[in-house]
Amino acid sequence: MKHRRIPKRKLAITGGSVLAVMAAGLTLQSANASDVTQRYPVTPLSVTAAGKLASTLSDELGPDVIGTYYDAEARSLVVNVADEAAADSVRDAGGRARVVENTLAELAGARRTLADRAAIPGTSWALDPVTNKVVVTADRTVTGAEWNRLSKVVRGLGHTAELRKSAGEFKPFAAGGDAIHNDGGRCSLGFNVVKDGAPHFLTAGHCGAAGSRWSASPGGPDLGRMADSRFPGDDFALVAYTAGGPRPSEVNLYNGRSQRITGAAEATVGMPVRRSGSTTRVHDGQVTGLDATVNYGNGEIVNGLIETSVCAEPGDSGGPLFSGDRAVGLTSGGSGDCTSGGQTFFQPVTEALRTYGATIG
Repeated sequence: MKHRRIPKRKLAITGGSVLAVMAAGLTLQSANASDVTQRYPVTPLSVTAAGKLASTLSDELGPDVIGTYYDAEARSLVVNVADEAAADSVRDAGGRARVVENTLAELAGARRTLADRAAIPGTSWALDPVTNKVVVTADRTVTGAEWNRLSKVVRGLGHTAELRKSAGEFKPFAAGGDAIHNDGGRCSLGFNVVKDGAPHFLTAGHCGAAGSRWSASPGGPDLGRMADSRFPGDDFALVAYTAGGPRPSEVNLYNGRSQRITGAAEATVGMPVRRSGSTTRVHDGQVTGLDATVNYGNGEIVNGLIETSVCAEPGDSGGPLFSGDRAVGLTSGGSGDCTSGGQTFFQPVTEALRTYGATIG
């Protein structure tokens, strides 16, 4: 495929801010990749500028961009590309090009194979731009014949996939901000939103069904009624407030302070994030994978999730994942806890907003 070099003036960035990626000390490590930084010095970029550039290059080059991440040490945006022609466009725009072995089509094919042949409870897979592979993770429940089956499928995928083992168990964190309650248990409020001019809030779909009633305390007066719930497949829900009172666009930081939320952002690998929940309160981490598929068992498979290094526990479900003043996700599930650490998956909040025609507010 031929590529045209994109002039810098065409890559001038306008419009709203896109939260950028930040990965402390990321090291490029792919035996089959060519990093040409030494021959093509790049201008240092701030995190925000790198995020804007990543969005623009993805729009301009389409499938020739095979993932991006931010190298905090070099202050540069690393852009995986298919060939040197696309790499020239990246360099012209101020990015750091890295020609990688696996194309988007090959990585997508690996994901389809996993879905067809390795839909095993306790497994997940997500795209990792640093390794240019689909990283497959099995939790501690995947043993014996299922482990052998999964290992065989991943080996068959060759250089497109990598298998890892988690010491914990993948599960929805139902039992994520402020606590919300119904007859089935406790979850956490995600983000306050406005739909059709009326106040609502987002939470996790696995927390309850459409029509369920929610309160701020066990057995307390109604706070709202769940207007819609999406789970499995997705993991988000919309609750319409039925009680009056202020509905600030904020996240509770559990230290007497709150974080103002002014809009939403798409997640990117390396993005620094925080999570608030009614069980474990506030914890930090970073985005480690995108478009993750997680099999929680019992037919509960969720696609398109954000994979992170942030910990969470039961009761944190539905709570907000955010970066600065931007909403990023809703707590779905994962493994581990906030004592030993863990891996947590989040529903992208942008998908929920689009589905409901809602806005942060």
